[in-house]
Amino acid sequence: MSFHYLFFLFFFILAFFPFCFAQNGSIPCPLNFTVLRPAFSNRPPQLNPSADCHFIVQGLRLVLSDYLKRTGSFVPPSNASESCWQSYQSLLPNLDIRSSCGFQTAWISQGCMNLTTRADFEASVPTTTLNDVASNCNQSLGGSACASCTRSLASLQVLYNTNNSVANVSDCTAYPFIYAAAVPNYLGPTDEATAICLFSIELNDSSNGEGKKKGVNWGVIIGVGVGLAVFIVLSWFFYRKHRDSRKKIRNLELGGLGMISESSNLVKFTFDEIKEATRNFSIDNIIGRGGYGNVYRGYLSDGSEVALKRFKNCSAAGDADFKHEVEVIASVRHVNLVALRGYCTATTPFEGHQRIIVCDLMKNGSLYDHLFGPTKARLSWSIRRKIALGMARGLAYLHHGAQPTIIHRDIKASNILLDDMFEAKVADFGLAKFTPEGMTHLSTRVAGTMGYVAPEYALYGQLTDRSDVYSFGIVLLELLSGKKALTVSNGNQPSVVADWAWSLVKKEKALDVIEDGMPELGPPEVVEKYVLIAVLCSHPELQCRPSMDQVVKMLETEVSVPSIPARPIPLVAHIDDICRANSAGCSY
Repeated sequence: MSFHYLFFLFFFILAFFPFCFAQNGSIPCPLNFTVLRPAFSNRPPQLNPSADCHFIVQGLRLVLSDYLKRTGSFVPPSNASESCWQSYQSLLPNLDIRSSCGFQTAWISQGCMNLTTRADFEASVPTTTLNDVASNCNQSLGGSACASCTRSLASLQVLYNTNNSVANVSDCTAYPFIYAAAVPNYLGPTDEATAICLFSIELNDSSNGEGKKKGVNWGVIIGVGVGLAVFIVLSWFFYRKHRDSRKKIRNLELGGLGMISESSNLVKFTFDEIKEATRNFSIDNIIGRGGYGNVYRGYLSDGSEVALKRFKNCSAAGDADFKHEVEVIASVRHVNLVALRGYCTATTPFEGHQRIIVCDLMKNGSLYDHLFGPTKARLSWSIRRKIALGMARGLAYLHHGAQPTIIHRDIKASNILLDDMFEAKVADFGLAKFTPEGMTHLSTRVAGTMGYVAPEYALYGQLTDRSDVYSFGIVLLELLSGKKALTVSNGNQPSVVADWAWSLVKKEKALDVIEDGMPELGPPEVVEKYVLIAVLCSHPELQCRPSMDQVVKMLETEVSVPSIPARPIPLVAHIDDICRANSAGCSY
């Protein structure tokens, strides 16, 4: 059998591989995943862990938009779910999409609020809003045109209330983008500018799968023969180049850290690359400050926008633990976790020892920014509900899906990041676990932020997964009420949001916890359930708190919230409260 014959056979199988999975009662997938092949061919064989799951979701949304354009339906039939995941999987042989990202098979066929067709969607949106989208999005979406289109879509996003929607990968906040690319935009979702603007996907090919089929002719077949020779030569060239680059990287190892496992696919940036990306750590590039250091916005040489966390007061003595931390974080992948893109360690004459981690930039900032920052726009109930679910799923994966189990230890509003679709991403998981060694500014054994730390951890150093559950409950109360975890009145009297919320729940006024003026408030019974879950999670006694798996189940399903046990007297209770709780009263 000739080598040329094997070559053509390989491409024949590759072209038809996605259609060979109809089994166990499922039907062939009607989605055309071949439109994504150029995008995936531009990425490494194993995708960068910091972008995998988000890239996969965005790619799926582009394919669903193509399906909407062709059929008028947002999602494929439910009995095509398995074959569609397997069709998508054929593009990613080195990553198990569902298990790595925490997706469920049925999600691919579950849409938003039972809106499955274009007609359903348009009937739910005011005509003036649709006209605005059509006016701004029916053009090539490059440059400023993209900004005007996405601005009109932002107003369309807030029209949805997802109270009755189920967890999926094509949720309500994505529907406007899927619709805009498929219907108003005359170029369609597979146009290069449209794909970049609305889905952050670079196709490098404006033709869709059908166009490619039409373009197949004898000229292409002859070209393949020529390409085979080029392929063999280039394969040899890149093998030599890859081998030489590995040698070069080994020679650049710094600070005794050594080469991190190649299986993690992390990029080891040089300090000069980091300085160039951040404009020499310009103060204008700072987008966050914390106990461990500053976070900078930066641009890599390929043009991608990233966030860079620079740890302060480092010493080379802690590099071994930093290596372990990076390996642990890089091994954990989930759609609701911020994953690493790369790292840098270096010792410089003037700036001392440096440790920096690089992640994709979350364009909507942190939850803290939206709750307590200068922005005047309040989050709608549907967005808050989505954020709550995302937080819970991410933490549940850390506690019950990751091996080994990871306890975050610093869950707070500023560590919940939001992407362009307001998908919540838990950040800095694992960092508090390994940074104390070699970080000279840390002087206590308890990591965390005042107001969010569980009582048993703050008082006795007792750390369990329920410590994270407490912090989650506090953040959920902040999300629902718009109040900070801990405030101090003019009389220096501290107020804890958990104690305040419990006092209202005890009086059967749970809905009074909700922030005044929240846009598009959901059904009272659903809103009250979220308040009860938050109060239960933030119970001061750890044995009363549920696990994060149980929290996710309560948030996603009709499972009721168990009765909330009475709370002990708060540590910051007023003397009158203590006297009322004391059956013998107080004598003054």
